[in-house]
Amino acid sequence: MNGNSTFRHDNVALLSITEVTAPIEVKSEVFDETLADTLAELRLPKGLLQRVAGVHARRNWEKPGDFATGSAEAGRAALAQAGISADQVGLMINASVSRENLEPSVATRVHHEMGLGPQAMNFDITNACLGFVNAMTVASTMIDSGQLDYAVVVAAEDAQRVQRATVERLARPGITRHEYLNEFASLTLGCGAAAAVLGPADRHPEGHRVLGGVTRGATWNHELCVGGFDGMFTDTKGLLDNGMELVTSAWHEALADGWDWQHMDRYIMHQISDVHMKSVATAAELDTTRIPKTYPQLGNVGPASLPITLALESEKLERGERVLCVGVGSGLNTAMTEIVW
Repeated sequence: MNGNSTFRHDNVALLSITEVTAPIEVKSEVFDETLADTLAELRLPKGLLQRVAGVHARRNWEKPGDFATGSAEAGRAALAQAGISADQVGLMINASVSRENLEPSVATRVHHEMGLGPQAMNFDITNACLGFVNAMTVASTMIDSGQLDYAVVVAAEDAQRVQRATVERLARPGITRHEYLNEFASLTLGCGAAAAVLGPADRHPEGHRVLGGVTRGATWNHELCVGGFDGMFTDTKGLLDNGMELVTSAWHEALADGWDWQHMDRYIMHQISDVHMKSVATAAELDTTRIPKTYPQLGNVGPASLPITLALESEKLERGERVLCVGVGSGLNTAMTEIVW
């Protein structure tokens, strides 16, 4: 398919990438203990989160609403790392799924807490777990167009309400094995924050060039994973099968347009589970040693997962190495973006 599904950036660099780790660790054993009676009734073993998903722990914030403050903290750290002042920022995009209210946008609070000036446009982009990658593409396109010089992209997630609601439902009398497994993925969710600063590459030779990539949608799958404050309901097999088909299609489309990603130095993926990582690696014939994993200790932090992983891996990257960011969001949508370190 032709159109805007593949794209290239002419003069954009990633100037910084930072993460904020939520302070409270919650081990998967906690859920096993809380749901011990239900597991026994359904004849399900303990340790499913660890053995099936590979998630041994996740992090939580200290109190509700801390996710936005986490975004602002990550954003300020990213500006400091990039050496860019708040009054130079022309755009700030919040890519979080989490929100306390329908309006105003989460971006307004983060903009205020970061201390950005009135010149900085701000808004939310919410596209499930793909939001951060989409926001980077929008910001990069606006920098290429000359509309602005510097942009900040932030994302932070708060999974605590979903965790509590899911545990309450899974512990209710009469729950079936199918119902339990249908909500199993909700317990992999975690909290955290990340931020990136983007700017013109010709002014920042020290930056990491954002070259471009591909996007592709398969929105007939929009009912396979539906989440809200009360929990997340997932057709795990359907989501995985259709997600792999979507990623493979996008991969081949990019290859036909001149993007050869078979031998990248790192593949920074949205962090879901062991099953997801192995499936993507097998489908694209990737070297799994080049795929950093953060979900075992941080869980699935939604759209913040990918930038958190990139931030944690960035200290190991060397100049000139090629990095492919691979995001998949329920709906289904996928996006891949290449960065040259």
